[in-house]
Amino acid sequence: MAFSEFHLSQTNSLSKMVSFHAIVPQGKKGPFPVLYLLHGMSDNNTAWTRRTSIERYVEDLPLIVVMPDGDRSFYCDAIERPTWKYESYITSDLIDFVDETFRTVRSPKGRAIAGLSMGGYGAMKLALKFPKLFGVGISYSGALLAAARSESPEWSASKEWTDIFGPAPKGGPNDTLALAEAAAGKGNAPALWIDCGSSDFLIEENRAFHEHLNRLGIAHEYSEHEGAHSWDYWDAALLRTLPWLKERLGIAPPR
Repeated sequence: MAFSEFHLSQTNSLSKMVSFHAIVPQGKKGPFPVLYLLHGMSDNNTAWTRRTSIERYVEDLPLIVVMPDGDRSFYCDAIERPTWKYESYITSDLIDFVDETFRTVRSPKGRAIAGLSMGGYGAMKLALKFPKLFGVGISYSGALLAAARSESPEWSASKEWTDIFGPAPKGGPNDTLALAEAAAGKGNAPALWIDCGSSDFLIEENRAFHEHLNRLGIAHEYSEHEGAHSWDYWDAALLRTLPWLKERLGIAPPR
């Protein structure tokens, strides 16, 4: 595998220079499926390679792993911040650049998105919202009800929060509950996996979203294991979900 760091120009939805890391197969012809791996709120695009063994786990696989920088955006086009268009950056600029630069499978069958905490929310939101882009979505300890949480006085008092989600996010473009309902109505939900530690402070959000998907009849995987909101847990979760991800992306075992 090759590990690469890219620095894009300001010609994108964010109107600024932005970086991402990529793990790319060597000695293989492709085309390759792509996993977009999103970081949490206190991290950046270096977090997954600094804190987990992701590079070792995908060694010898015909898979590209792209790790973008999402700042503290929740991977949204922020309602009150015109230059914070991280949803557009991921779903348009970044995917276009990756597909133009590498030999990729340019369809939902070859494109997955996953993330932890803030990134778990982002992965689930973007997978449900853009089924023509992503065929797989995985959330690790995701803040899955982030938009719904904005309705509470505690969160609505936060300017950072309301700048992203707006004053009335319920039912809006960043509400995962509403996006799941829309996906169920259209019958086009991607393959989904929700994984969270039983001692994680976000466990109730994950259980609630799991039950929401059950009520809507959206097929998905759900798992809880002992653990908290920690890199030890996410490293194990990444390894745990990798066989399922490979199957969804049609990746054969290495010879």
